Amino acid sequence: MSKNQVSFSWAFKEYIWPRKKIVFVGIVLIIFRSLAGMVLPYSSKTLIDDIIPSKDIHSLFWLLGAVCFAILIQALSSFYLTRILSVEAQHLISVLRAEIQNKLLRLPILFFDNNKSGALVSRVMSDVEGVRNLVGTGLVQLVGGTFTAIISLIVLININALMTFCVLVPVIIFAFVALKAFGYIRPVFKDRGKINAEVKGRLTETLNGIRVIKGFNAEEQESKVFELGVERLFLNVKKSLTVTALITSSSTFLLGLASASIMGIGGYFMMDNTMSYGEFISFTLFLGFMIAPIVQMSNIGSQLTEAMAGLDRTQELMQMKEEDDPKQRTVVLKGFIGKVEFVNVSFGYEETKEVLHEINFDAPAGSVTALVGSSGSGKSTIAGLAATFLTPTSGTVQLDGVDLSTINLSSFRKHLAVVLQDDFLYEGTIRENILFPKPNATEEQLQEAVKGAYVNEFTDRFEMGLETVIGERGVKLSGGQRQRISIARAILADPKIIILDEATSNLDTQSESFIQKSLQVLMKNRTTFVIAHRLSTIQKADQILVIEEGNIVERGKHDDLILKKGRYFELFTYQSRI
Repeated sequence: MSKNQVSFSWAFKEYIWPRKKIVFVGIVLIIFRSLAGMVLPYSSKTLIDDIIPSKDIHSLFWLLGAVCFAILIQALSSFYLTRILSVEAQHLISVLRAEIQNKLLRLPILFFDNNKSGALVSRVMSDVEGVRNLVGTGLVQLVGGTFTAIISLIVLININALMTFCVLVPVIIFAFVALKAFGYIRPVFKDRGKINAEVKGRLTETLNGIRVIKGFNAEEQESKVFELGVERLFLNVKKSLTVTALITSSSTFLLGLASASIMGIGGYFMMDNTMSYGEFISFTLFLGFMIAPIVQMSNIGSQLTEAMAGLDRTQELMQMKEEDDPKQRTVVLKGFIGKVEFVNVSFGYEETKEVLHEINFDAPAGSVTALVGSSGSGKSTIAGLAATFLTPTSGTVQLDGVDLSTINLSSFRKHLAVVLQDDFLYEGTIRENILFPKPNATEEQLQEAVKGAYVNEFTDRFEMGLETVIGERGVKLSGGQRQRISIARAILADPKIIILDEATSNLDTQSESFIQKSLQVLMKNRTTFVIAHRLSTIQKADQILVIEEGNIVERGKHDDLILKKGRYFELFTYQSRI
């Protein structure tokens, strides 16, 4: 079975079959519309050959009544066809977007590290647009057009078989050309989705980093990069338009030949008195009814091809392995003490490059473990493993003796809080951002977190207090203020395990002093991993691990490591001099 067949069967099973009743109603409506549309060309023969020569006014009125009634049926069926199917198609698009977003949130962190956020936004919002052509009017019109063409063909053969054969030859050639073109154009549409996602991703990055771009006077450079992306998109569209133009010109030429042959053969038969004027007019009108759906089907076929290309990318995403695999993560935590143990843990972001090598250490429940070392030494990777953002390449990270890779992530992470280097804040109020981990928290719990992180120290100076809107990613606040909101969020979560990654690196001396006091309360009886370049902030840690090139080169408490005069002593002395 080809990949195209697999994709269509998957789309049929996932999206069309569950809506079979609505699709069936659509097919019935389009059949009614097609049959009603054939009344006019069929009645033309009766009008020309019978009614006009006999001057039968009574029959003329009956004929006009039948034609008008058929037109009414055609109009009503067209209205309900569009109304029912278009609404269902839009509903499906909204459902599918929600499913893809839900799927994205369940994918591993490494997936997001390797994909641009703007590209992922495109996959959620754009790739599913074409599904309207599957459940909407596109697929039904394809079926209805086929029905109309077949009925018209039968009528044409009944009127004049020889003329019908002359028409079918160019039509069959056109159908062959169109099928070949659709086979060529589908990968082009799929590539367009990728290019479009990349361009949107770059644009998103540009807008998010506008301060850096302006700070380095890099507007022209970014414009050139974006222009190159847009040019790639244009060349892709150009390629698809070339194929579309080929289909259109082929239909014009081949179907034009069919019309010319009808004029010649029909004229000969009429001069030979073997064909009436009414039959000729009726044949010509029915020929239009046969050819029009074929031309329409070529356009719909292009839309369906584009839809399937988008669904190819959607299928790839939906079939990706989730990080919380229910077959592997079978242990659901009802409670735990909080002892974390690394046993011979190695990890690499790429298969051939390890960034951690045989890491072994214990973090007793309620203890504070500090991770220090040069940039890129592996500190954040260890924190990521402890937070289950990453999974070891070999070895195990254990929680109370249970392998973390077997524990249900939801049951673990509801007891976890993180304060990362990049303080992510939503566009909204300070209150909304602090309440993020616990939206139903009481006002008393909120105020406790606010005071614990000394957020009130600056919100009391704001006119709107906690209701102050902070802008996208908190741009209206200072780095220290954003970090204190993140710490307040962690306090409110009331976790058992805390990851503090550069938690005080962006704070001024006064704010850092405030937060060090609040962190002592926060970390009490909680297993905590702290990463800090300011070694003065971790002197009270229960253990300090010095990480260099993915290895633990020293471990112990602050005073013990100072006495050893090793790598920690060098780092601490260097910072003290600075």
